[in-house]
Amino acid sequence: MEIKCEVPGNDFDRAGEASASIKKALQRLGVPADIVRRVAIGTYEGEMNALIHAGGGVIKAEITSNLTIITVKDKGPGIADVQQAMKEGFSTAPDYVRAMGFGAGMGLPNMMKCSDKFSINTVVNKGTKITMRFEHK
Repeated sequence: MEIKCEVPGNDFDRAGEASASIKKALQRLGVPADIVRRVAIGTYEGEMNALIHAGGGVIKAEITSNLTIITVKDKGPGIADVQQAMKEGFSTAPDYVRAMGFGAGMGLPNMMKCSDKFSINTVVNKGTKITMRFEHK
């Protein structure tokens, strides 16, 4: 099964729609609850990063009986220093985003912690593609 969701840029009213849609699909398919939780957290973090930092993007979920692959792709500014961006607490979120309770600098670290395999490909001024793999039985 494949699910593709558009992530609108800076639309906080729709924040979380993609991750909620993927979570519901996994639940309907009977994926174990602990896997569903990890996928939902990782997907939500990716969704918020695309929404806040990249003006939006696309999230794709590829779901099989034993594997879920989440891809978050955007055409934003890219990440100049991935190593720094992976540090817990590092954030480039603007003040208005932080005032809403987002932008704490945990997005990328949480995505990596939740997934069984995590990769990030980014090019400054071209965008970022994050892939998360979640194994389930």
